[in-house]
Amino acid sequence: MTWLELYKSKVVSLDEAVSVVKSGDRIFISGNAATPSLLTKGLVRRKDELFDVEVNHVLLMGDDPLSRPEMDGHFRHNSLFVGAADRKAISNGRSAYVPVHLSNIPSLFTDRIIPLDVAFIHLSPPDEHGFMSFGVECAASKAAAESAKIVVAQVNERMPRTLGDVFIHSSRVDKIVECSEPLEVLREGGSTEIERRIASHIADLIEDGSTLQLGIGGIPDAVLSLLEGKHDLGIHTEMVSDGVVKAIDRGIITNRRKTLHPGKVIATFVLGSEVLYRYVHNNPLFELHPCDYTNDPFIIAQNAKMVAINSAIEVDITGQVCADSIGSRIYSGFGGQVDFIRGASYSKGGKPIIALPSTTRDGTVSRIVSQLKPGAGVVTSRADVHYVVTEYGVASLHGRNLVQRAEALLSIAHPEFRPELEAALRESSNYKQFHTAEAERPH
Repeated sequence: MTWLELYKSKVVSLDEAVSVVKSGDRIFISGNAATPSLLTKGLVRRKDELFDVEVNHVLLMGDDPLSRPEMDGHFRHNSLFVGAADRKAISNGRSAYVPVHLSNIPSLFTDRIIPLDVAFIHLSPPDEHGFMSFGVECAASKAAAESAKIVVAQVNERMPRTLGDVFIHSSRVDKIVECSEPLEVLREGGSTEIERRIASHIADLIEDGSTLQLGIGGIPDAVLSLLEGKHDLGIHTEMVSDGVVKAIDRGIITNRRKTLHPGKVIATFVLGSEVLYRYVHNNPLFELHPCDYTNDPFIIAQNAKMVAINSAIEVDITGQVCADSIGSRIYSGFGGQVDFIRGASYSKGGKPIIALPSTTRDGTVSRIVSQLKPGAGVVTSRADVHYVVTEYGVASLHGRNLVQRAEALLSIAHPEFRPELEAALRESSNYKQFHTAEAERPH
């Protein structure tokens, strides 16, 4: 039997494809713009006959019908990164959150720490050899497909064929549902004036020949728009956005001086517009890899002048970073923040950066705080933090003691909140001991 005959024998109806799931199964659903919405709709139709199905995933895009209240008892999320689709279900206890570095997620499946019964994945059509691409998201989907007992694929003629370590042969898939559906898109929301001021400070830290990691949001988009005059920048990141492509077209990102994968953009997923998805289709400039490769700190560190730009919800005056919760309420996840902060810190000439506005949107709460909120989790430890950037400047923390760190962070806090932060610092035992010792030291 040829691969094409084998492929055609596996093409089934949506109802037959989702019939492989049984009550009590542990399943995986691919995420980001590769969220297989057709397959999740098929699972919803089976709600009344399925119970206690655990749904594992990273970031899901679009509406998530499996997390609706009426799904309680039928489907329960085990979220490895929380997004808008499942945030409410996590908050009210109908779903669970797993704190984990993105680089470690594939091994959860391959080492059977989370053994999978079924993997639902979203693929491009097969090439002439029968290989299908994971398209706009490799991340943990490849590991899930390689370790699950049963693999169900949504094969979408509108999924771009990306290149890299991102292929699965049709012989490795058990059920196939063909479709022609638009992918989820992430529209550029623009950047605020505060985000542009933060980005301008970050741009000043970026040297010619640097390799960049950027994520989602107004600050990364603003950074990419402010790199005019920089030369031969490269990309080794989790996510490729429209801003990356614009910087490539402007000749700012060339990848020529990268010390690892020169000439290539390295990523694990692509998220943006339909124009972006067409741009990466069959484009050898881009290589997608599983996230245990892209996010391995020891791989990241092989890029000289690695600049990692990550965000935070709040930072305390010792440099501890909370990025996954607001107090005890889970908001997102670890993602790859620590992977890239540590990778950049070991890179020759690398710069790990935490960037955040000095206050919340309404300006009523400082995001540089004397203590993290009760229940807040530390995603990035103070020993890992080198640079913190707000619209008021750059605080360089690496190699500084606790008092010096606090004083540096106070200088980039919003002026309205500096007096109360300084008062809290002066009351701390570290501050009193440090300045007593300084006063007694002979000069």
